[in-house]
Amino acid sequence: MNAEPEPPRADAAAEPVEPLLAVGVGPWPGGPDAWPDDPHLDPELLAGGDARNVIDRYRYWRMDAIVADLDEHRHPFHVAIENWQHDMNIGSIVRSANAFLADTVHIIGRRRWNRRGAMVTDRYQHVVHHADVAAFASWAAEASLPIVAVDNVDGSVAVDRADLPERCVLLFGQEGPGLSAEALDAASGVVEITQYGSTRSINASAAAAVVMYEWCRRWARG
Repeated sequence: MNAEPEPPRADAAAEPVEPLLAVGVGPWPGGPDAWPDDPHLDPELLAGGDARNVIDRYRYWRMDAIVADLDEHRHPFHVAIENWQHDMNIGSIVRSANAFLADTVHIIGRRRWNRRGAMVTDRYQHVVHHADVAAFASWAAEASLPIVAVDNVDGSVAVDRADLPERCVLLFGQEGPGLSAEALDAASGVVEITQYGSTRSINASAAAAVVMYEWCRRWARG
């Protein structure tokens, strides 16, 4: 299989810090003697409070426990992004993939990508790397997953009228140039987002969120 899981980051001190929000919970009331007997919970968070960017269901949970629970419910669509220009939108797309519970995010091209927009959600999201489009397409074929490209090129079908399989990979390009010719050739279909103003295209991360939501509107359960 050509997909390569991203290796752990060697320099933990260089990792982005999980943003502290103006929401969350303080230390568990009553001190350690009152802590719940729940293996999901993190003693450090129980002692110090939890202001991470997570939904209330996961307050005080360990990170690995959150990932394991998400793995029980992930949707059967994947997200892939071409990474030739170190596009800052990639991090935002990863964040949306986490919000819409995508199975995995696939980075095609450069292994390094700008994580700032992810707001540390990549810690909860499976991310793998493919050296090039050919390696990615080979992986998708082996996994029997059709590739649905997202780009406003000739022949694109409006996403609200397009075939959007339950099991698929949604493939996004770079801000500006969009998808490469090789990526478009690898896709079984190309969809676009209907627009009504004067701009030729919308922001890549915004487009990704729209298409992921459309998938969830059709297929997400519960």
